[in-house]
Amino acid sequence: MDTHRPDLSNERTYSRRQFVRQGLVMASAATTLPLFLQNSALAMQNQRAGRSSIPGVPEDRVLVVVQLGGGNDGLNTVVPYGDNAYYNARPGIGIPERDVLKLRDGRGTGLHPAMSGIKDLYDEGLVAIAQGVGYPNPNRSHFASMDIWQTADTSGVGDGWLGRYFDNQCAGAPDEHAGSMGVTLQRTAPLAMLGRSYKPITFEDADLFRWTGEDLHRSLVDPYRKLAERLPENEELLENPNAAFLLRTALDAQVSGAKIREAVATRPLVNYPRSGLAQQLAMVGAMIRAGLDTRVYYVDHGGFDTHAGQGGANGSHANLLRQYGDAVKAFYQDLKAQGNEGRVLTATFSEFGRRVAQNGTNGTDHGTAAPMFLMGPMVDPGVHGKHPSLTNLDNGDLKFKTDFRTVYANVLEDWLRADSEAVLGKRWRKTGLLRTR
Repeated sequence: MDTHRPDLSNERTYSRRQFVRQGLVMASAATTLPLFLQNSALAMQNQRAGRSSIPGVPEDRVLVVVQLGGGNDGLNTVVPYGDNAYYNARPGIGIPERDVLKLRDGRGTGLHPAMSGIKDLYDEGLVAIAQGVGYPNPNRSHFASMDIWQTADTSGVGDGWLGRYFDNQCAGAPDEHAGSMGVTLQRTAPLAMLGRSYKPITFEDADLFRWTGEDLHRSLVDPYRKLAERLPENEELLENPNAAFLLRTALDAQVSGAKIREAVATRPLVNYPRSGLAQQLAMVGAMIRAGLDTRVYYVDHGGFDTHAGQGGANGSHANLLRQYGDAVKAFYQDLKAQGNEGRVLTATFSEFGRRVAQNGTNGTDHGTAAPMFLMGPMVDPGVHGKHPSLTNLDNGDLKFKTDFRTVYANVLEDWLRADSEAVLGKRWRKTGLLRTR
């Protein structure tokens, strides 16, 4: 059995971008073992031949999804300071007009004073705000509503919408279409990223995304490296699938783990705040800068279930919004310093908003519609849509104005260049939040 190491001087060897891409995709493909075992060598040969990923899909475009977990209070995020009904409903937690960060062309709306980072990006023309986003017959359960948002189906049942995007774009074969993959910086992958065939790379700490055999004994290091660096021929893989699995798993761990750890260990070009969200976005920025060919990144910022002590201009909600705004601003400063800001669209959502009136503990209870934010040079900046009425309510809740799936359709069609009908199950009228295609 002939064994060899790849000749790094040979023109058939991978480019750095191809090698990183293939290593990461093999890690994500490990959940579909039969396809993974049968096609791994073929995919390797495709890489050597210089074949690209999905025809017609721009490989340099990145989507970053920021989830505000817990149900963000949209009324104290995008504040309708021009409406007296807002202050009547919230005498203890309403944001005084003098403190509101008023938005140009906001038609009587502005941002919470803690969101100076988002306001700066807004003034630079990098923020589009969709008002009153929700869905029919809203569900006020955290779990059920999050499932609805993540499946893009009001039943809350099925695969994730981004998982279906990957399934659709990859035709069920992620290792053959190496440009399509996602990374989730959470302990477990969110439903949104889980497809029928596709599974994302998921980790909280890049140092944990590695082969741990070396922790058992140093004598295992050299044999492992020799095994992982060995690239067998296609016929050999087909003849011995068990060996193929072991070899490819080792290569996955070595290539994917090493490249991710190397990327996130790089010092950012700007100083990020020390919040958890900021550190997640710093890792995303580092992976983008390193050239990892990841199409979608998914991060989480939780704690928005503010039933008590929410506060107005100060308080727990203010602190959460400050962390969010400062983190996203640092992220775009980093991308601009890299020269990558035009490649990255960021979308922010929460599973629901809060009720219009404050409760008896200076907080807010589960509600319905809330704003969504899209950020980047590709957005049509400004405030989109009319703010929902604060007096014509649905049992104390806002009536939604924009179905969230119209925003998804906008992102899929005009940014990711995907067939939104194939992903969402029907053709939704796009919101017009993006000005690029």
